[in-house]
Amino acid sequence: MKISLYQRLALILCAVFMMMASLLVYWSNSLVLQSKYQAEQQLHLNLAEHLAHDNPLLQDGVYDKSALENLFHTLMLLGPAFEFYFLDAQGQILTYSADADKIKRKTIDLNPLKKLIENPKSLPVFADDPRDSSNKKIFSVAPVYQGEQLQGYLYIIIGGQVFDSIFSQIKADKDLQSYGAFILASLLLLLLVLLAVFHYFTQPVKTLAEQMQALKAVKFDQSKIELKQWGANASIDNNEINFLGATFNDMVEQINQQFSLLTENDRIRRELLAHLSHDLRTPLATMQGYIETLAIKGDSLSSNEQQDYLATVLRNVSQLKRLIDQIFELAHLENGQVTVNLETFAIGELLHDIMAKFTLKAETKQLSLKLKPQPCQYMVHSDIAKLERIMTNLLENAIRHTDKGGEIIITVIQLSEQVQVTVSDSGTGISKEDIAYIFDARYRASNAIEDNIAHTGLGLAISQKLSHLLNTELMVKSALGNGTSFSLSVPSIKP
Repeated sequence: MKISLYQRLALILCAVFMMMASLLVYWSNSLVLQSKYQAEQQLHLNLAEHLAHDNPLLQDGVYDKSALENLFHTLMLLGPAFEFYFLDAQGQILTYSADADKIKRKTIDLNPLKKLIENPKSLPVFADDPRDSSNKKIFSVAPVYQGEQLQGYLYIIIGGQVFDSIFSQIKADKDLQSYGAFILASLLLLLLVLLAVFHYFTQPVKTLAEQMQALKAVKFDQSKIELKQWGANASIDNNEINFLGATFNDMVEQINQQFSLLTENDRIRRELLAHLSHDLRTPLATMQGYIETLAIKGDSLSSNEQQDYLATVLRNVSQLKRLIDQIFELAHLENGQVTVNLETFAIGELLHDIMAKFTLKAETKQLSLKLKPQPCQYMVHSDIAKLERIMTNLLENAIRHTDKGGEIIITVIQLSEQVQVTVSDSGTGISKEDIAYIFDARYRASNAIEDNIAHTGLGLAISQKLSHLLNTELMVKSALGNGTSFSLSVPSIKP
């Protein structure tokens, strides 16, 4: 059987409480008795000395057994709380006030008696009780001399057997019993209050543990259970347990988000793999077909036909190499296996070099390719190779999606501490539904331009990941039929 945290704490509390209560009662009784004995012995400390000096039978040190018995009997009637004994110099009991059949000792250890005589301030001091073979009592004692000769000791037990009997009866009195019951009830009430306090503080821990078990039972799927909202009232519930519960809820939410993201990434990877497999098979199948044709009918084909077949094979090889290169590039970017080499350079020079690569293609399509402002003197601090890769992808997309006679403008603007570069075209634009997905690998917009060149659909995904490496974000603005603008910002260096 499993025992909960509250039950374990309650059992430990009860055990500790009972032990502490027992020790407290024992210590309290011991302290009360010690104080009582000390006060009584202090009060009657000189009783034996006064009797020994004032009584003629003891004053001269003359021992008369019958006379002393009568004297002790008379004194005991006057003070029933005392017992009187006369001891010789060796501690042997010579005469006493009690009945002979009740005396259990014949001799008394004299060491406690001598200790009290020599140092009467170290109270209480206990000595042998003649009526009990093992018990000890507080006492008063005085030596009895005849001249210079020690005759013995007057030994008086304080709180004798009669006193003990009456005291026992008083302890059994109903009032005292009621008082004791009241004390016991108060202790039990305190225990119950402590148990209630323990329950109050351990109940949130129990609730949190139950939530953990329930979450484990549904394989940590937060959507299948309802978690308690911890710390709703910060002024009242602001404690460690509520903080732990709130942190646990945040952790569960984060874990579920990670699970969802991993699931989505896995789905995207599977789709990407399916698309890439198709893109890889297409040029391979084309290459295989033309090469087999050349191998089988090579002698019967004309020279022009052979050249056309070889050109088609080379075009598919180039397409296949381009696809594989982009796959590797995207894989390296996703795995974080790319280093950033920052340097200071003139961004105008970089943009002029990139535009020079596309001049012929733009002229072929009768497109206007411009840089504003002209000249561009801004200095930036970034990775020149990665920035060139991003701008190349953007210009390729802009040229492909802009109709004949259109315009492509690269605009550079100096901001406070950054330079913003924008590539704008007057092309087909992107619909609102497609803008949210254009940076996903293999996503192609519904109005994508189809031409004679196969496109992998990885260009914008690679560009966005490269921009993240440069601590910036590739932003897009577009409207269907009204062109598209891509922009990013890089740190600027003042000349």
